[in-house]
Amino acid sequence: MEDARTPALSIRHITKIYGKKRAADDVSFDIYPGEIFGFLGPNGAGKTTVIKSILGFIFPDEGEVFIDGHNIKKEYEKAMASVGGIVENPEMYQNLSARLNIEMYAKLHDGVSEEMIDNVINEVGLSARAKEPIRKYSLGMKQRIGLAQAMVHRPKLLILDEPTNGLDPTGIHQLRDILKKYAHEEGAAVMVSSHILSEMQLLCDRVGIIDNGKLIKVCSLEELNDQMDSAPGYSIKVSDKDKALKILEDNNIPAKAAADEGVIEAEADEDKISSVIRLLVTNGVDIYEVRKIQSSLEDIFLQVTGGGIDIE
Repeated sequence: MEDARTPALSIRHITKIYGKKRAADDVSFDIYPGEIFGFLGPNGAGKTTVIKSILGFIFPDEGEVFIDGHNIKKEYEKAMASVGGIVENPEMYQNLSARLNIEMYAKLHDGVSEEMIDNVINEVGLSARAKEPIRKYSLGMKQRIGLAQAMVHRPKLLILDEPTNGLDPTGIHQLRDILKKYAHEEGAAVMVSSHILSEMQLLCDRVGIIDNGKLIKVCSLEELNDQMDSAPGYSIKVSDKDKALKILEDNNIPAKAAADEGVIEAEADEDKISSVIRLLVTNGVDIYEVRKIQSSLEDIFLQVTGGGIDIE
């Protein structure tokens, strides 16, 4: 069923060819106001090519990009007025202060007040050091200033390519809070490309997976997890791993040794795991711990791009 909302970003059949390589191959998807969209793919999969096409840094050989309903080829200035972004390392004047860098960037957009600049500096947690020159900033602090530049005019579409580069765990947590507030409370559309899949799992509402220039699937994290749950499993810590595996094999219950000492992983539905435990205990295997195996986004990503499962 198609979404009835108007997309903040609409990509239609984007193709970009470099020599014999299709960096983007007939890529189409929409991103809607109020959501955080994760864009996932291995290095060289085509993520940056698509992002640069959205931001107008390159023009695709085929296809169209619409931002807030404006075609970037035909209405470039109107389209760009609604977008903010960071691609790779944000460019800044090293000898100027963070605040001056943000002020200069803000002049590219109409209606940015001093109060908006103050607010965004506070939002990224750099109020205390905003008057220091950029050359004194760490990579993580520069990333924060880049985020402030991208957000200062409160764009309807925010695009961030690897925004957690250089951030410590506290900074990553703060970034997550900022982006969730911006999307879920202010109604902006946020697109994030990252290789840190554990963070994407905590951040995103939907994901798009790209590999070899082709978009494999766009869906919610819940849909991906449901797909993986078709083969449920349990981690069981036992007194004798080899004996437990032999018992399960003799009873046609799929199981394998886990990396942790004394732990096996058995395939079983939720209503069958009690029978598995009873079988092991009855045959002299002590059970110390049983827990359901939860698939991470990294597990899902590796299986999808590696051909382990077919997302339908």
